[in-house]
Amino acid sequence: MSYQEQYSYDYQDYYQIYDNRASTGIWYLDQLLQGGFRKGEIYLVAGEAGQGKTIFSLQFLKTGAELYDEPGLYITIDEPSEDVKRGVRESLGWDLDALETQNKLIFVDLRTHFRTYAKEEKVSADPRDIAKIILEYVKKFGVKRLVIDPIAPLIITSHTDVLWVREYMRELVFQVRKIKDITTLMTSEIPTGENKISRFGVEEYLASGVIKLELMEYRGFVFRVMFLRKMRWTAVRPQKLVFEIYPHYGIYILDRLENFMKQVDVWYATLGQQPQAPPAT
Repeated sequence: MSYQEQYSYDYQDYYQIYDNRASTGIWYLDQLLQGGFRKGEIYLVAGEAGQGKTIFSLQFLKTGAELYDEPGLYITIDEPSEDVKRGVRESLGWDLDALETQNKLIFVDLRTHFRTYAKEEKVSADPRDIAKIILEYVKKFGVKRLVIDPIAPLIITSHTDVLWVREYMRELVFQVRKIKDITTLMTSEIPTGENKISRFGVEEYLASGVIKLELMEYRGFVFRVMFLRKMRWTAVRPQKLVFEIYPHYGIYILDRLENFMKQVDVWYATLGQQPQAPPAT
């Protein structure tokens, strides 16, 4: 029996519409969050490279576009948007080109813009300029969901003044919040091996919610964990959830971490009780 078969849920209520919530596209998570993210708020998804941050953000946009008629804007800075779309098409079977053709998903590649800033030796792109770019697309396409993936390149990392970085992030968040009725998801890559919630250590203070994606090892098993670190204005306790990434589904939560570990313990105990083959002679 696969994990997906063992940990299955009833999807009959999945397509409920909550007036003040934006579904994440992850059924179990939506149930915990009373329908999803609060509309109009800003959320942070953080984790080391390869933990599923981009898939999480695209699943959020894809769900809004397909199920709720909420156009989404995906701003990429590190990676060409064509590479992003090809990656999820080959790994998950998601055809985002079709949604883009219908103007339900809009991809904006800002790499060229920020290379210009770097050549001019500026420490960052002006948050007001970023907000203007976003606002143009919001007005043109009626955007309701926004993803900035990742947030770090907006701040040239040679600037080491933590107070300055905090003020920059505060101004960026303020400018984005001024754009009404937009639910925003920002991703932040955590350097490998560092026990942090975000790259600069300040992003989590400005977001309404923080989710950290990470790997965990237990009894020889390595599995993916989603840590609900903070959810302002939502009655949910901090907790860890075990998840997997499946073709077509995307991110699929298996269970709470404590329940999953109990299942591993049972399996481990059962394995230990099985008769062992005699040593070879």
